[in-house]
Amino acid sequence: RRAQTVCIPSAHLHMTAAAMQVNQKAFEKAQEQLKLLKNDPGNETKLKLYALFKQATEGPCNAPKPGMLDFVKKAKWDAWNSLGSLSQNDARQKYAELVSSLVSAESADQKKDASPEVGKHDGYETLLVTTKNNITKIMFNRPDRKNAISHKMYREIMKALEEAGKNDSTIAVITGSGDYYSSGNDLNNFANIQPGEMEKMAKDAAVLLKEFVDHFIDFPKPLIAMVNGPAIGISVTVLGLCDVVYASDTATFHTPFSHLGQSPEGCSSYLFPKIMGVAKANEMLLFNKKLTAAEACAQGLVTEVFPNRTFQKEVWAKVEAYSRLPKNSLAVSKQLLRSLEKEKLHEVNKRECETLRERWLSDECANAIVSFFQKSSKL
Repeated sequence: RRAQTVCIPSAHLHMTAAAMQVNQKAFEKAQEQLKLLKNDPGNETKLKLYALFKQATEGPCNAPKPGMLDFVKKAKWDAWNSLGSLSQNDARQKYAELVSSLVSAESADQKKDASPEVGKHDGYETLLVTTKNNITKIMFNRPDRKNAISHKMYREIMKALEEAGKNDSTIAVITGSGDYYSSGNDLNNFANIQPGEMEKMAKDAAVLLKEFVDHFIDFPKPLIAMVNGPAIGISVTVLGLCDVVYASDTATFHTPFSHLGQSPEGCSSYLFPKIMGVAKANEMLLFNKKLTAAEACAQGLVTEVFPNRTFQKEVWAKVEAYSRLPKNSLAVSKQLLRSLEKEKLHEVNKRECETLRERWLSDECANAIVSFFQKSSKL
């Protein structure tokens, strides 16, 4: 039989060669762009890039399979081998497309970081405060200090609550950045106090604490606490003044007052026995018992607990649904519920702060705090 001649149009050959040339240029450009990326794309993406580069420059995998215990080389070999018979030209194109997507994503992130966050409130150093979709979010933002509440942070939280109470938002949410909700009162507030300044320190601190707790008592709108991690001291006690408390299953609740030679605050001496019963409240407030999220929920301090991996998604879905409810109806209902005991709560707050002022001036408290700092310095 006569062999049939396969006729390939010269125009097609010309277009194919041109496309290969374009792909080669894009491939070379992508290699330069990859060097300029600031963010690590992750191991999975780096394996894809490695495999596509090898396929583009050497063709299908031709290297011997590494041993099972050579994990890095084995992962690279598997990635390259998985491309099978993909042509070098297609590998160059896919490599360029993948790098382009990484560059675009990083550029978008940089623009997002450079632009001001929608609804962000200015004038805060220790908090991130935003108002969006009828929700004011007050986020503790000292993650390097486990969101410990300094004097400045006390004042900024009060300012944020005042703003949230007056703006057009329907509800307010308090949460923490990082792994902790808040490690409570920053004990550096008590550091470097000279003996002659103790009276003034105790008086000023008691006034600040009373004003701080008063802001929670008087807050006019629904206030939701999103406890994203461990909570200690004042960050726990004021939860009794919030309307709803949602917690991650990684959260814990600890009020180590007697351990530090101090006494309860945040109206917890009154509200905690009402919420969880006298015996359970005593165990927590007198004997420093730390509660898990599940225990806090069972005892009524926490409304609902969520798995940490879905905490943000599930809770924000609830909060956004609440924010669409009639704003004035929620505010009026909140005031009805709170008005029954508001006077009592202010009275309790005043008495607790007076007691704390006395405790801060006692030798027992001073010794306990010194002991705390000595132990911390050894860690």
